[in-house]
Amino acid sequence: MVRNEAVLTERREAVMLVTINRPEARNAVNLAVSLGVGRALDEADRDPDVRAVVITGQGDLSFCAGADLKAVARREIVVPVDGPEATWGFAGYVSHPISKPTIAAVKGFAMGGGTEIALASDLVVAAKNAVFGLPEVKRGLFAGAGGAFRLVQQMPQKIAMELLLTGDSITSERALELGLVNRVVDVEDVVATALDLADQIASNAPLSVQATKRVALGIVGAVVRGEDPRWAQTEREARTLMSSQDAQEGPRAFAEHRAPRWNGR
Repeated sequence: MVRNEAVLTERREAVMLVTINRPEARNAVNLAVSLGVGRALDEADRDPDVRAVVITGQGDLSFCAGADLKAVARREIVVPVDGPEATWGFAGYVSHPISKPTIAAVKGFAMGGGTEIALASDLVVAAKNAVFGLPEVKRGLFAGAGGAFRLVQQMPQKIAMELLLTGDSITSERALELGLVNRVVDVEDVVATALDLADQIASNAPLSVQATKRVALGIVGAVVRGEDPRWAQTEREARTLMSSQDAQEGPRAFAEHRAPRWNGR
């Protein structure tokens, strides 16, 4: 096992298990998480002995609570902004496609960025206590880590739009009904079930699996071709939105435990 302050990586035969290791912060993403997860994915993709990746969060209460707002308040960056790492996106994961299959093992809270990590994964195993949602519109923000377009791609459009526009959450059982997750199991079985699924994939011909994933998702090099314009639009919308008064009012109201006062500017 290789350790750092924020991420654990462990080899389970042909599977790499990646764990966001910040339970005291509900596994919120800071720069160390983004770099640790991104580097683990690069290592997995280069290593011919790794045939699948499972990503999870430490503990049973939170898979990932999104960006570390305390770090953001300290004006720290939580995602690399230059160098090759800048292309990896939130958590070093959401715009970092690799040829090896990825499985999210989700326990507990997976709102915002946690849901976006699940959406970026090839498969999802969820605990019965898992909760998914993209509540950014409640805070004057939007799901800029791929959620705004991936949710519509991965479940019925009308239901996805309701979730995006209301910011409401759904249980793991409802997520299973809608096709957002592959399995729902007891919380103590989540990682084991994800590893079993990864082992099943790893028993197949690895080059065949990797070619299949690349064709199915349109992965060419280090990008998903069909998503290119969506990411460009996401960046444009984010720049405009984040300079608005509403984007400042939402987090401020949250911190002050009051209802936000929107002015549409």
